[in-house]
Amino acid sequence: MTFLDQLRDAERKNGSMLCVGLDPEPSRFPGAWKNDAGRIHDFCAAIAEATADIAIAFKPQIAYFAAHRAEDQLERLVNTLQRVAPGVPVILDAKRGDIGSTAEQYAREAFDRYGADAVTLSPFMGFDSVEPYLRRPGKGAFLLCRTSNPGGDDFQAQRLHGLPGQPMLYERIAELAQGDWNRNGQLGLVVGATYPAEIERVRSLAPTLPLLIPGVGAQGGDAAATVRAGWREGGQVVVNSSRAILYASSGADFAEAARTAALATRAQLQAGRA
Repeated sequence: MTFLDQLRDAERKNGSMLCVGLDPEPSRFPGAWKNDAGRIHDFCAAIAEATADIAIAFKPQIAYFAAHRAEDQLERLVNTLQRVAPGVPVILDAKRGDIGSTAEQYAREAFDRYGADAVTLSPFMGFDSVEPYLRRPGKGAFLLCRTSNPGGDDFQAQRLHGLPGQPMLYERIAELAQGDWNRNGQLGLVVGATYPAEIERVRSLAPTLPLLIPGVGAQGGDAAATVRAGWREGGQVVVNSSRAILYASSGADFAEAARTAALATRAQLQAGRA
């Protein structure tokens, strides 16, 4: 199955558009696990088991593992995710962006070492920084397009005066991802939930691409508004929530609380679609 097939199947099977972000911070772990980086896998695995039937995808953020020398735990975690949530794709949030042989090595890291089904990429060095990832049949890549941070305006909202219509940079990325760059139907776009008007604009430019939308929950994005702006028949949305689910409780019931938070978020997303 391709990554897009996995997304469609997980959405149908779990009735969900919710992506559970796995951004483990040992300082926020419960009880005796607090500040113990050796428990990163165990903490994330407990969250995954509690939300396996709720999520459309899981998204581990590589920096939260690498900062604690826990890359081996990330490898184990992807294996665990594939076991406890078969068919639910894993998106490695790495935001890589380089060219040539270096990009090839990053692709090997994401897909061969970690076994991810998709990866996030920065497209700002052009198509030759994206193409090596597309050589992997069935794998997916989400390009940063309109990110949720305020500093995204510095570049993404600037107009390209040399092109017809003077599109903003994020609009140009959406056009390329929907068109010439999407040679094997493997691309999606990252658009922040804090900009619903831009989500709607990206959707109009890229009607069939999956949109990975972070920023719901702790970052303040509105779940229902996000879905109304981005979901269309034939164009999926994958709405990420991390901290609001991971740290719903600091007690022994953290996994149960995560499940409750995930169920509530899934319901809010479904309400937006209705």
